[in-house]
Amino acid sequence: MRKPVLLALTLLLSAPALAWVPKLEETTAKNVIDGAYGRREPVPTYLTLDLNVKDGQFASGPGAVKVFDGGEKCLADWLAAPGDFAAGSRPAAVTVSGQADQLYFQAVDARDNFQVLSAEGALGADLTAKRMAEGLLRVDVNVRGLPSEKARDAYLLRLRAPDGKLVAPVRKSFVNDWKPMVGAGSTTAVTPPATSTTPATTVNTAVKGPLEGTLVYYFEPLKAGIGASDKVELLIRTEADTSCAYSVTLDLGSFQ
Repeated sequence: MRKPVLLALTLLLSAPALAWVPKLEETTAKNVIDGAYGRREPVPTYLTLDLNVKDGQFASGPGAVKVFDGGEKCLADWLAAPGDFAAGSRPAAVTVSGQADQLYFQAVDARDNFQVLSAEGALGADLTAKRMAEGLLRVDVNVRGLPSEKARDAYLLRLRAPDGKLVAPVRKSFVNDWKPMVGAGSTTAVTPPATSTTPATTVNTAVKGPLEGTLVYYFEPLKAGIGASDKVELLIRTEADTSCAYSVTLDLGSFQ
């Protein structure tokens, strides 16, 4: 009668404790690599919050998004008309990850190329240099309905530290996945003059919105007093010229 209890206890003890890993070490590296090679169940290396709206609620569940500024009408309008971008774009998903997630992709690449990757090799200088620096937390925000590529710069993200201080990202970028939304975008075409050696061609010089794509931000939570297993608020202001700002909770204790 006690065997199922002992088995469950053994599985719990053998499973790695979950918490964001600011600096990879041998045990975590081995667990991530073994998961990528199929030697064990994959280790969770990221957290994604689905902010798409279905039947009047966020896919991640009621309360997934809260109002930080601007009043409840901001959230009510979002839920009532998630595809109406006249008043600004909408975050569609937020994904948070660290060094372990980047190691996972390095391990998958080695596996797919019929190579063996060890924890020692993963922590070597070559592969370490290709991952984000120690202490960085990466936040990807998938956006729908942005009016232009320039408007990517208008997005504002902050982490809210335990003392209430708002922590800005140390770096920001974007994924090269930006494109017009299906049925909603267009391009501006320019036809340069033809010469004796160059035939006339049509060149796309600008992409008109609404657009969809991914913004990337890097934070240093530890320096702000945020622990590796804490739940922390992420605050988001879109490019819209309104007072609306939103809050989502990132559980750093749900992944490595």
